[in-house]
Amino acid sequence: MAKPPSFLWVITLFILPLKLTFSKPELVTTPPLPILPLPTYSQLKWQQREIIMFHHFGVNTFTDSEWGTGKENPAIFIPTGLNANQWVDTAVQAGVSLTILTAKHHDGFCLWPSKYTDHSVIGSPWKNGHGDVVQELVNAAKARGVDIGLYLSPWDRHDRRYGRNKEYNEYYLAQLQELLNNYGSVREIWFDGAKGSNAPNMSYYFNDWFSMVNELQSTINIFSDAGPGVRWVGNENGFAGSTCWSTINRTSLSIGNGSIVDYLNTGDPRGTDWLPAECDVSIRTGWFWHKTQSPKKLSKLLEIYYNSVGRNCVLLLNVPPNTTGLISETDVHRLKEFKGAIDTIFSTNLAEKCSIKASSQRGGKNGGFGPKNVIDNDHLWTYWAPNDEDKEDHWIELRATNEKLKFNVVRIQEAIGLGQRIKRHEIYVDGARVASGTTVGYKKLHRLEKGVLHGYSLKIKIMGSKGIPLISSVGLHFDPFWHPNELVA
Repeated sequence: MAKPPSFLWVITLFILPLKLTFSKPELVTTPPLPILPLPTYSQLKWQQREIIMFHHFGVNTFTDSEWGTGKENPAIFIPTGLNANQWVDTAVQAGVSLTILTAKHHDGFCLWPSKYTDHSVIGSPWKNGHGDVVQELVNAAKARGVDIGLYLSPWDRHDRRYGRNKEYNEYYLAQLQELLNNYGSVREIWFDGAKGSNAPNMSYYFNDWFSMVNELQSTINIFSDAGPGVRWVGNENGFAGSTCWSTINRTSLSIGNGSIVDYLNTGDPRGTDWLPAECDVSIRTGWFWHKTQSPKKLSKLLEIYYNSVGRNCVLLLNVPPNTTGLISETDVHRLKEFKGAIDTIFSTNLAEKCSIKASSQRGGKNGGFGPKNVIDNDHLWTYWAPNDEDKEDHWIELRATNEKLKFNVVRIQEAIGLGQRIKRHEIYVDGARVASGTTVGYKKLHRLEKGVLHGYSLKIKIMGSKGIPLISSVGLHFDPFWHPNELVA
């Protein structure tokens, strides 16, 4: 006679599966709603580059001028030692992942063999008229994993069609199609409104151009005074406004309009378009190479860095090849110094050794939005978020666990993937205010006016924001090159 099943066997067979079936998973707190507008994928990729490079190169390099006349003989273009690999190696050593070439400047001379004009490398003795600077740069960049961008000047002082709206816009669009169809992926296309006072009256069909660009290259960023991907910062000094919003109203912008430079410089907290600013400046006085010029001092380049990358922008640094077709050794050396200085300053984050607390935390202790997120390696998608209920008095505090902290730079970054929010903030060290500012955005760098500070605690207070503030990263750094109290001779 079979034995009845044991009590333990019944529990194992029937009750435990029921327990497993009905156990509830642990739910996590959802992220907060975004504050519109938001960046596109391409804009976020661009922002994270921080520094990109420009190469002004062409007939001006050989005539010792900045703006060519359009009457230059292509035969003067003889870069006998041109080596685009050296250009890209220089960019890589400087930590740059995108480099932009002046495929055509105002003189109309084309650095590629365009089918629509003979005012190009076709008429140059370089490589017996079979050269192609654009292709050489593309090949060198691809081999090293560097992206490229192109500048095609709207103003053309050579072409006879310039001044005849329909004919010239057809010509310009034809060349745009050549560049975007024949040279692979282009990450940034550069348009500007530069034009001499005596230039013929000319209407550029910018909307047609932008539509064509987006049709041919879906992941490209279009740069101009009015975007639509990236906006000009409003000057050629490399300085953004101390207040700098990535948001702006595109309906208020027009290309080549000198009256909007202040608006471009600061952006607009009520802006309906995400259009971050790019700060263009040359490593030398001029944009093209000149034998009599030298690169800017390291201290000047660092000042530009703090006022561009450190003000929520990308720095576009022009490094012009010389008449040989190489980047001069003095420029290469200065760029190595520049990269070395940035690495020295920011490779160590004293905040990582601190205990951290905040005014509140979204979702409570296990909500996933705690203050420790500001010292991890993700500077975009992990962040500290306060409670929705706390409308004011948002703060985050870092405290040394042992000896005093020694620093002179404070870095703050927002989770801009959910919108730019912070309007005003203050920084306190051991209870004393040492810095204040307005916008933060992707990155805000405070190079402290008092110089090196020694303290046990640092508190960042958010005094105003659009919605709740979201801080993705905080850094405390020591800049050995910053000596604000030294007298300048």
